[in-house]
Amino acid sequence: MTRPFEAAYITPETLKSLGCYNFPNPANVDPDGVGVVVVGGDLAPETLISAYAQGLFPWFNEDEPIAWWCPEPRCVMVPTDYQPSKSLRRQAKRERWQLTLNQAFDEVIHACSLPRSDGLAEGEHTWIHDEMIDAYTELHAHGFAHSIEVWDDQQQLIGGLYGLKIGGIYFGESMFHRASNASKLAFWGLMRLCTQSNVALVDCQLPNEHLMSLGAKTLPRAEFLTQLDTLVGSRSVTWQPNSHQALAVAMLESPTPWQIQKNES
Repeated sequence: MTRPFEAAYITPETLKSLGCYNFPNPANVDPDGVGVVVVGGDLAPETLISAYAQGLFPWFNEDEPIAWWCPEPRCVMVPTDYQPSKSLRRQAKRERWQLTLNQAFDEVIHACSLPRSDGLAEGEHTWIHDEMIDAYTELHAHGFAHSIEVWDDQQQLIGGLYGLKIGGIYFGESMFHRASNASKLAFWGLMRLCTQSNVALVDCQLPNEHLMSLGAKTLPRAEFLTQLDTLVGSRSVTWQPNSHQALAVAMLESPTPWQIQKNES
């Protein structure tokens, strides 16, 4: 019986079987580090997983051909190195907010797609358009894409983030907030979850001021790709919709805040 294409069943052998989605070597086709490696293809789950496993991600505007990127340098975060600010720690202690995993993926990705109120020009985030939303929602159904949600004491969604996980690496895509620092608390929750789940690296893709303020750093593209080869085939705890209980943000300071089932994939 053929196993379904789901995160719980993905192994290094599975990734190798997706050889029909071999992408060009970024060093050969993009020696100057512009970032764009190839244009075309589709956003089927197998294509996306193969691309991410090779260090590429899609980034393109609506009504444009699919562009696959592998930037130089790469922005990353080591979860065990993350240190929340003193002010964020104080806020977590006083708020009665909660974090959840995979409880509102549709709401999170749609919220991330909306224009921001952070000074960016309207249309800056049009890359999270309907085609992308449909593709990552399907990845979520297969167990690859995951969301972390932040809820206030009235059970209103006030922040969150989403991305996808393969083996020992999490590929971050986007985050949003409707209350001050809600996205930072989601990010802190992600760091703690990754640490508890044997996820050694978070790919933040492109550096920006906000990510660097959270403690992200840059790696040369070649170094990132070398680490990636090992990480995608490493074993980590599977993130399932009902495998993690809701977490009070005040508990983020505890040694192991997330209550998780040790199912590895």
